[in-house]
Amino acid sequence: MRIALGIEYDGRAFYGWQTQRQTPTVQATLEQALGKVANHPVSVICAGRTDTGVHARGQVVHFDTTADRSDRSWILGANANLPETVCVLWAQAVDDGFHARFSALGRRYRYQLLNRWVRPAVDVGRVSWERRPLDDEAMHEAAQALKGEHDFSAVRSSGCRANHPVREIREISVSRVGEIVSIDVAANAFLYHMVRNIAGTLLAVGRGEQPVEWVARVLATRDRNQAGVTAPPDGLYFMGVRYPTEYGLPEDAPTWPCGETKS
Repeated sequence: MRIALGIEYDGRAFYGWQTQRQTPTVQATLEQALGKVANHPVSVICAGRTDTGVHARGQVVHFDTTADRSDRSWILGANANLPETVCVLWAQAVDDGFHARFSALGRRYRYQLLNRWVRPAVDVGRVSWERRPLDDEAMHEAAQALKGEHDFSAVRSSGCRANHPVREIREISVSRVGEIVSIDVAANAFLYHMVRNIAGTLLAVGRGEQPVEWVARVLATRDRNQAGVTAPPDGLYFMGVRYPTEYGLPEDAPTWPCGETKS
C-alpha cells in the first residue's frame, strides 16, 4: 500500500530535508516516527528537498507500507512520535503509480521579508530581515520578466545537479502587508537555490540599487555572477504542490498569518 502525507516543519530545527551524516534531518525524523506506527522500517520520498533553515507549509511525501492503518491513525500516530517542529497535516492512500516528486505538476514557494529598521525577535528565523526601505511595487514589476519558460542559469547555484537549467515560472508576485514583504513563486520545478537567488536579485531592485529592467538583462546573460546575492534561508517556505486531479490530494497550503496564500 502507498500512502501520501502532507507535512509542515520548522526548518530551523533540522539540517535540511535529506538524511545525511549531520542530524537531525526532516526525512530521518519522519521515517522514525512512521516506522513506529507501521511496526516496520519506512522510507519516505518528498516532493521537493529543502535546505537547512528552510521551512515547509505544504510538503508532500509518499511511502510504501504493509501496515493497515486508517488515515486518522497515520496522522495521530506519526504526530505522537514527532517533535513539535514537524507535523503531519493529512494522510491519504494513493495508487502505486503516484510519486511525490515525479507526479508533481508544479510547486510553490514563498519568501518572507521583515522590512523595518530594527531586527526581529519573535519571528527570528521565520522571516528574513531587510533594514533598508523596499519598493515592493518595483520588485513586483521587475519580477514579471522571470515569468514564463526560460534558461534560469543566472539564478542557479553552482551546486545544482539538475540536468538542465530550463524551468517555467507560472506565477510570481511581490506584495506587502504592513512590514512584511512576500515574494511568491509558482513553477513547474525549481533549481538549487533558485528562489533565494531570485529574492536576492529582486532585493537589489527594491533597495534602489538597480533599475526594474535590470532583472530581465540579468536573466538574459545566463551568468550567475551577474545576479544578486543568495538571500538567507530564513523566511523561505515550501508552500505546496500541485498534482493531477485524479489523485484527489489537497493542493493549498494553510494560510500564513502575514499574508494570503496565492494559487
